[in-house]
Amino acid sequence: MHYDIVIVGGGAGGLELASRLGRKLGGRRGKRRVLLIDRSSFHIWKPTLHEVAAGTLDVHQEGISYPILGRSNGFNFLLGELETFDPVAKRLTLKAITGEQGEVLAPERAISFTYGVLAIGSGSNLFGTPGAEQAHLLERTEDAEAFHARLLAAFTKASFSDDRILRVAIVGGGATGVELSAELIEAHRELMGSLGDEQRFRLDITVVEAAPRILGGLPQKIADKATLALERKGVAVKTGAKVLAVHADRLETSQGDIPADLIVWAAGIKAADGNTGYGLETNRGNQFVVNDRLETSASDVWALGDCAAAPWKDGKTIPARAQAAHQQASYLEKALLARLAQRRVEAPFVYRDFGSLVSLGDNKGVGALMGGLGGPNFFIEGLLAKWAYMSLHLDHHRAILGVGRTVTLALARLLQQRVSGRLKLH
Repeated sequence: MHYDIVIVGGGAGGLELASRLGRKLGGRRGKRRVLLIDRSSFHIWKPTLHEVAAGTLDVHQEGISYPILGRSNGFNFLLGELETFDPVAKRLTLKAITGEQGEVLAPERAISFTYGVLAIGSGSNLFGTPGAEQAHLLERTEDAEAFHARLLAAFTKASFSDDRILRVAIVGGGATGVELSAELIEAHRELMGSLGDEQRFRLDITVVEAAPRILGGLPQKIADKATLALERKGVAVKTGAKVLAVHADRLETSQGDIPADLIVWAAGIKAADGNTGYGLETNRGNQFVVNDRLETSASDVWALGDCAAAPWKDGKTIPARAQAAHQQASYLEKALLARLAQRRVEAPFVYRDFGSLVSLGDNKGVGALMGGLGGPNFFIEGLLAKWAYMSLHLDHHRAILGVGRTVTLALARLLQQRVSGRLKLH
C-alpha cells in the first residue's frame, strides 16, 4: 500500500492538514494520494476533553467520524496505531487491531509513502511521581469518558454518604486543570438543581500547582483573574505545592495531604517515549526536533503540533497550543503541494501568537488577544472572552467541515441542550 502523503495523527493539526490536501488534490484522485492514520475512529477537538470529562459535552454528539470526514474532504483514513517508522525506507507499520477477547480484527499492516508527516501529539508528564498512575489522565477521548463514568458513580455515592461531600483533586494549574475545575462546578450546580434536599452534596475541588501561580505560560493578569474566579466558585487553589505521591484516597504534597475521592493529573506535557525509536532526532521531552520549515532530521518527513519542537524566539520552541497546530497545518499544505509539483517553499514557518483564552464556565472566561487590538496585549474577560473561546472551536470545525456544516452542528448542539439539558448523566 503506497501513498504520496501519509499523515500519522488525526488531532487538530493532522486532520486539518489532511482535509486541506484532500480538497486541493481533489476527489478520488486525492483519496489515492493522501492517507490519514489515527488510533481512534472519530475525532474530537482536544481542548474540549475537560467538558467531556465533566459531562457538559456529549462526545457522541460532538465527535466526528474520520471515515466520513475523509469521504467529504477527499482523503483516505486508516484505523491503527504506529508500530514502526522507517524514515529512510519511507515505510511504516501499524499494530494489529485486537478485539475485547484478544482476537485479531486486523493484522499488522505496512504502508510506504513519498512524504510523511508526524502529528501524533503528546501526553501527560508524571515526573516519576510515586502512585501517579492511579490518577485519571485526560489525554484521549477514552480517558475523558472513563473519568465521566467514574464521576457519575462518585456523584451517586456522595449523595448517600454520611458527610455528603465529594472531594476532587486536580494536579496541575494549566489550562486543562483550571478549565476542568470550572466545568465540574457547573456540572455539580446543574445536578443539584435536579435533586431533592435529602440527596444534595457538597463538591470540594482543589487545584494543586507546583509553580508560584496557575497558568504559568500565560500573562500574570489572566492568572490573577482566573484565580479570583475559581476561588469565588469555591475552588481551593494551592500554589507552590509539589505533589510528592499519589494515593488512592489523597494527594501527598509539600504542603501536607489533600483528601480526594477523585484525582486528575493535568500537569506537564511529554511526547511518547516511542518517538525516540523512529530514527529521528528528538529532544529531552521526546519531541521531534524540526527546523524552521517543520522538517525533521530525515528528508521528506515533517512534524507538527505537540510532538514537534519547532524553533520560535529567544531560544524557545513554539508552545503546544491548538493555534500553533492550526498555523502549521496551513503552512505544510503549501509546502507539500509544492513538493508534489517538484518545487520547494523557501519561506520558513513563522508562528504568530494570537493570544490565549481560558474558559471559566458559566459564560465567563479570561484571555489576552495579541497583535493590534489595543496594543500588543488586549485583555478581555467575561462573556466576550467566552464567545472568543467558543469561536476557536467553531473555527476548527469550519476548517474540516466547511461553514454550512459547522453552523448546522452548532445549532444541533444548542437544541440538544435545550431538550435534554447541558449535563450528560449517562
